[in-house]
Amino acid sequence: MKDKKIVLITGAAGFIGSFLVRKFLASGYKVIGIDDINNYYDKNLKLQRLKNIKEYSILKNSSWLFYEISIEDKKNMQKIFLDTKPEIVVNLAAQAGVRYSIVNPYSYVKSNLLGFANILELCQSHDVKHLVYASSSSVYGSNKEYPFSEEHKVDTPLSFYAATKISNEMMANAYSNIYSLPITGLRFFTVYGPWGRPDMAPMIFADKILQRKSITVFNHGNMSRDFTYISDIIEGTYLCCLKVPKTSDAYQSGDPSVLHRIFNIGNGNPVKLLDFIELLEDALSIKATKVFENIQPGDVESTFASTQNLEKWVKYKPSININDGVQKFAKWYLDFYQ
Repeated sequence: MKDKKIVLITGAAGFIGSFLVRKFLASGYKVIGIDDINNYYDKNLKLQRLKNIKEYSILKNSSWLFYEISIEDKKNMQKIFLDTKPEIVVNLAAQAGVRYSIVNPYSYVKSNLLGFANILELCQSHDVKHLVYASSSSVYGSNKEYPFSEEHKVDTPLSFYAATKISNEMMANAYSNIYSLPITGLRFFTVYGPWGRPDMAPMIFADKILQRKSITVFNHGNMSRDFTYISDIIEGTYLCCLKVPKTSDAYQSGDPSVLHRIFNIGNGNPVKLLDFIELLEDALSIKATKVFENIQPGDVESTFASTQNLEKWVKYKPSININDGVQKFAKWYLDFYQ
């Protein structure tokens, strides 16, 4: 019997990571999960995601191994790479959140810069065939040209979080160029759905609405986001993991030696924030009390992904519209929290 292919996923207890783990397990891979389960948000949600993975792996008799460790811990990360020998590495571990980067920027230096540098070095020194990493739509910063395209400049970050993600892209490009390491970066656009992050608007709004508390709407509601449902994100990410960049088909780079690709992964249909709130109100059958405030430092008014390049690369086509997505999210929220 042929040995199973091995994928290592950091941030495995996270929102996107936990779903991607199950996708790879369902596809017959041996999955190595890494997460430090920090207290940036409710640990219980992360532990429940891990419990779901364990139950799924037992049910499917699949290969799942988890390490509670930080990607900044190079010594122990090195041991994991030596012991498990992954062929694909997906780095989703990061200190997330635009607003938190204002009050605790050093945590972003540790995870997003030092931790990512460790990942790059371990991948190049352990014969990893493909590294896929999470970037962010926030790299577009103050860009006002819509939709956001990978060809646009990303040199005007509005938050330190965005600055670290731009740095990740530059670091990955250098490693790819120096060591001929195939790397794919994915700029995620406002991911939402079941098991989502409590620090993001859908979860915050749902919580406040159900408690009959007022919700704060920044920029007086004049904001829009390219909300992308979790299953679309997972499908696109999975397909990118399987398609390894090659020197022979360098993509719009003008340099045939470039092995580093960056793609937007979004829905391609921005939704006004007030329209999103209205859909959530309908799904929860409760009217929200809104308090309007000025825009917060680090926030951008609108995000809008061009996904043409990703569609050409892996035939990516998001299938969940905002109406269906909000209904699915609201149903899960009610089931899980009530």
